[in-house]
Amino acid sequence: MANMSRTAIFSKIHKVLKKHYKPVRPNLDRPVLEQLLFACCLENAHYQQAEEAFESLSATFFDWNEVRVSTLSELAEAMQVLPEPAEAANRLKRVLQSTFESIYAFELEDLRKENLGPAVARLKKIDGTTPFSVNYVVQTCLGGHAIPIDQAAFEALQIVGALSESEVKAGHAPGLERAIPKTKGLEFASLLHQLAADFAANRYSSAVHKILLEIEPEAKERLPRRTRKRPAKAAAKEEAEAASKAKTAKAKAATKKGAAKKPAAKKTASTASASKRAPTKKKTTAKKAKATPKKKTKAKTATKKKTHTSRLSKRKPR
Repeated sequence: MANMSRTAIFSKIHKVLKKHYKPVRPNLDRPVLEQLLFACCLENAHYQQAEEAFESLSATFFDWNEVRVSTLSELAEAMQVLPEPAEAANRLKRVLQSTFESIYAFELEDLRKENLGPAVARLKKIDGTTPFSVNYVVQTCLGGHAIPIDQAAFEALQIVGALSESEVKAGHAPGLERAIPKTKGLEFASLLHQLAADFAANRYSSAVHKILLEIEPEAKERLPRRTRKRPAKAAAKEEAEAASKAKTAKAKAATKKGAAKKPAAKKTASTASASKRAPTKKKTTAKKAKATPKKKTKAKTATKKKTHTSRLSKRKPR
């Protein structure tokens, strides 16, 4: 699409999307505040999911003031049908809080009476609003020509070459309102949003990729790709082999280290044993030598005393 104008690119996108999706007509009878709150639910979600989440809020809580004072976890639980319930709950609670603090009421109907410029400026000042929710209210309530684009839609438009990376970061789609007339604005917005919701739900969907490639055949390199993971068995096998190699290397290193230290250890041991044994032998011999004559002397003395002849010789004749 490098040689195509912006108008031609957006016209082709509209033409291709009509083949794959049916237009969804939004509920135009909601009050301005409720339309803004519905947009908080609709961002990055399918229309049916947003409708269910909005109805769940109305059924679970008594009024919008109770929603305002409820915790984010309570709101997220009531909106769990959405793909991002916590983010949607945060946006919605901030919008209610900001609106109540500014006018102490939960209604924005006076925006219909203002000129479009000041009305849009007021909407943007409400905390929790996004370019998507502001443009949704402008399109459905204020009679302006604005096409709401959420983050998933911006990414899809970048993939097909309709927007540059800097434009996506800025959250701006120049030339879109000129390429798509106001009479087809609601239809185009609903078709693009359905593609974006499918893309947000599964960025690797082959069906979504097929639509994007139908719009721009050269977008193949820009499509999101999964990072390939090694099979669990192969990874485990490689880890076991690596551990075995490390163990073998460690054992070899220990063997070499032991072999280098062995000779010195033997010499030391032999020297120590020799030095210990020498004095022990000398001491034992000396003891034996001293002990032997004592025993012999005692034995001779004892024998002399006990001899009968010696006793008789000592007696005096009568």
